[in-house]
Amino acid sequence: MSKLWGGRFTKQTDQLVEEYTASILFDKELAEEDIQGSLAHVTMLGKCGILPAEDVETIKDGLHRVAEKIRRGEVEFSVSDEDIHMNVEKTLIELIGPVGGKLHTGRSRNDQVATDMHLYLRKRVVEFVGMLAKLQEALIGQAKANLDTILPGYTHLQRAQPILFAHHMMAYVSMFGRDIERLQDSYKRIDMLPLGAGALAGTTFPIDRHFVAQQLGFERVYENSLDAVSDRDFIVEFLANASLIMTHLSRLCEEIVLWSSTEFQFVELDDAFTTGSSIMPQKKNPDVAELVRGKTGRVYGNLVGMLTVLKALPLAYNKDMQEDKEGMFDTVRTLQGALQLFAPMIATMKVNRDRMRQAVNQDFSNATDIADYLASKGMPFRQAHEVIGKTVLYCIQNKKYLLDLTLDEFLQFSDLFDDRIYEVLQPEHVVNARNVYGGTATAQVSEAIKRAEDGLAQNGAWLERYAEKSK
Repeated sequence: MSKLWGGRFTKQTDQLVEEYTASILFDKELAEEDIQGSLAHVTMLGKCGILPAEDVETIKDGLHRVAEKIRRGEVEFSVSDEDIHMNVEKTLIELIGPVGGKLHTGRSRNDQVATDMHLYLRKRVVEFVGMLAKLQEALIGQAKANLDTILPGYTHLQRAQPILFAHHMMAYVSMFGRDIERLQDSYKRIDMLPLGAGALAGTTFPIDRHFVAQQLGFERVYENSLDAVSDRDFIVEFLANASLIMTHLSRLCEEIVLWSSTEFQFVELDDAFTTGSSIMPQKKNPDVAELVRGKTGRVYGNLVGMLTVLKALPLAYNKDMQEDKEGMFDTVRTLQGALQLFAPMIATMKVNRDRMRQAVNQDFSNATDIADYLASKGMPFRQAHEVIGKTVLYCIQNKKYLLDLTLDEFLQFSDLFDDRIYEVLQPEHVVNARNVYGGTATAQVSEAIKRAEDGLAQNGAWLERYAEKSK
């Protein structure tokens, strides 16, 4: 069969041009969405009297048969047919004859491909909200199991103040919570129907775009036909959201790599999520965390690539926009792989609380509390800061920690010290003294866990609402 658009041409397309311009090698991933959109479109053509009922039923039956053939791997996609739309239509015509050519009445590949991608990303966003919620559950599980585990908190990768390990885990719950919120908010802009915009100006046929939207479960219809076929904001937004998710994953990855090292020994990853060395038998490498950390860069690259494609692109559709798909598909696969592994990796991670406590006992991360202690006795904080600085220097010079000092040694630096200083310096006291909303005190972290579990329930309701229509 000749090309479906070949009537105006007197020559065959050069084979190199066909290979270079074809998108079927990657956009075949949209086959399910393409047929889903076509079924809604042809149903509308029948409802509006644009096609007779018998043609509509023949085409719908044919589309279902095409879908089955694709699922069974019986359709050989052809580069000469360029893209998924032409391959599906060509296969349809082969199955049901020329009536299959009526399917394209009242639409263009421009609004068709945009619809496919809206359908595709709508499913993926729901999927990723669910996967992020699973990761939050794993982090909350570790937090609940470690409400009495204290580790050094860091700034500049230097020990700063003691915190609960649970508090550290809940920081990531908050990060991924914002990621969920961003995905849910972006869903509103994905949940829009471009079909019916035609190539760029609409169509002369009396179509019913809102009926198609209802058939496909779209909440809204694009207001402007030019915008409908040229908008890729929703893809950029998805890639930006995915980049932030990968940013957060990579930060946790870095900490897992550090914590699981011999130098830290704060955690041990389950054997199922580590690998060995081909030459060093003692090695247990955190390869999953390292690879997720590394793959963050490719997601950033896909975002920058998409923004660059759209930069200074005139309305409406341009062939440049074919470049919108590979980066999107790659980001989806990258994110799927990372999130599938991360939740069970965190859930099975062993926490070495004794090693964390040892680290807290052998540093000066409780120094700030002495300054607060002196300030509460009337000493200006700046002066207290200087006093503690000198006290810490004395400890370093004498190979001691603050809790090793006698009261007489403390009194060398200020006569405001008394026996209560030893209570103030205890890690449990340091942690629980920060009993403010969002602080690391056990009571505050327990409340944060409850709030996070309430958030999971709300996400569950959101997923239940949107999962069905995004199938």
